[in-house]
Amino acid sequence: MEEDRAAEFTSYATASLEEAHDAIAAHYYDLRLELAGRASQFATRLDVVELGALTVGDVRFGTEMRMSFGEPGVFHVAVPFGGCFSVQEGGGEVEFATTGRALVFDPARNIHIDTWSADCQALTVKVDKAALLRQLEVLLGRSVRRPPRFGPYMDVTRGPGLSWMRLAMWNLLERDVPHGLLSHPMIRGRLEQTLLEGMLLATDHTFRDALEAPPPPMRPASVKRVMDAVQELPAEPYDANRLAVIGQVSLRTLQEAFRRYVGMSPMAYVHEVRLQRVHRQLRAAAPGTTTVTDVAHEWGFVHLGRFARRYRERFGESPSQTLRAV
Repeated sequence: MEEDRAAEFTSYATASLEEAHDAIAAHYYDLRLELAGRASQFATRLDVVELGALTVGDVRFGTEMRMSFGEPGVFHVAVPFGGCFSVQEGGGEVEFATTGRALVFDPARNIHIDTWSADCQALTVKVDKAALLRQLEVLLGRSVRRPPRFGPYMDVTRGPGLSWMRLAMWNLLERDVPHGLLSHPMIRGRLEQTLLEGMLLATDHTFRDALEAPPPPMRPASVKRVMDAVQELPAEPYDANRLAVIGQVSLRTLQEAFRRYVGMSPMAYVHEVRLQRVHRQLRAAAPGTTTVTDVAHEWGFVHLGRFARRYRERFGESPSQTLRAV
């Protein structure tokens, strides 16, 4: 997460379909936007605040709409303040969002919205997958190989779902407060982290049981020494024996401790950290400035075929697909 800059607010008001498309694409993702109701009533209003790993917006169109889009690197949460809309992931079931029920969906699965009511005004939050995965790993205290799979709904009438929605809405209200708390980078960074953690605690997903389980025993000092060293210098030419020296224990003791407290071998942890760094760098690369081979070598991957296979297993796409998506 980036904690060195303040939140950024932007507002749009337009009766042009093309301008509405461009505004949404600038903050969320490219999409097909179509009128399904009266063109004379079309009037888009979009308010957006950028919070690093999250984009929080309030959008309305004034008439019935249809739209579709796809974006591999994010999750999306949306809930109407009024009216309703439907979401279909690929050829799956059609799910409806109402004022008490937010929809949680993965735009990588080819999203179709064929029912957006004329009176619909919605809170819409884009969440970076990599940032959410890192926050999940912090909460669990271990590496996670794949992003969580979310259930379609978040209950925003009570409990953590209601709290999460109100916190997201508060960020939008701050646009009318000159020199408010969100003008301080430290506060923006903490709110970003809270919203990421809150989403994991307010929704049903594949790691929910693990989050609610009792915390694991504290890791031994040997494991922490190795993890700290790998996090600081992941591209170093580590082997199992060198890691045991860093941990100041025997190789067998270190391997058993890693399997018990981390859920993988020491060398598997090295590869996991390197894959995360590669993924982050490929997603952040400006077009035409690097290649998959250069990035893989930079982070210590020598066997490109083996690297590509591990990368696809870890992130569900090839490294070249990640780079092209940028």
